[in-house]
Amino acid sequence: MTGTQLIIRSFDSNRDDIPYELLLLADPSKKMIDDYIGRGHCYLAFIHDELIGEFVLIHTHPQTYEIVNIAVKEEHQGKGIGKQLVLKAIEEARKKNAGSIEIGTGNSSIRQLRLYQNCGFRIIGIDPDFFVRHYSEEIWEDGIQCRDMIRLRIDLLR
Repeated sequence: MTGTQLIIRSFDSNRDDIPYELLLLADPSKKMIDDYIGRGHCYLAFIHDELIGEFVLIHTHPQTYEIVNIAVKEEHQGKGIGKQLVLKAIEEARKKNAGSIEIGTGNSSIRQLRLYQNCGFRIIGIDPDFFVRHYSEEIWEDGIQCRDMIRLRIDLLR
């Protein structure tokens, strides 16, 4: 991304609507989104005044935060914005004195797996059939059924 400044700021319920259009890009379940959006810290990304991305960070365990949703509008994907959002989430977790930050993604989310590993995340486990158990409709990406949750983490204390 060249020449255009990305502004990332905290969601403000007094002036912002919940960005469901973006949240649903990363998670097709409004029920799941409604569950974690109230427990987390949502951050919004803007170019000029256009909302183009978001992420949600929640405190899951002592000294652990998790990125539970991250999305960039389709027309802005492939420009490095997702990486900026991931790096901002890591920075925010550090500010909160987290010892680690985690993220989960589908086994079919090849681009996301590459992005997260390029940002320093390491695979720590697999939750078999997570998406089959928690979502009523099948999810497909790039011709692969999304069944398993791939769990990744960065240890921030190293």
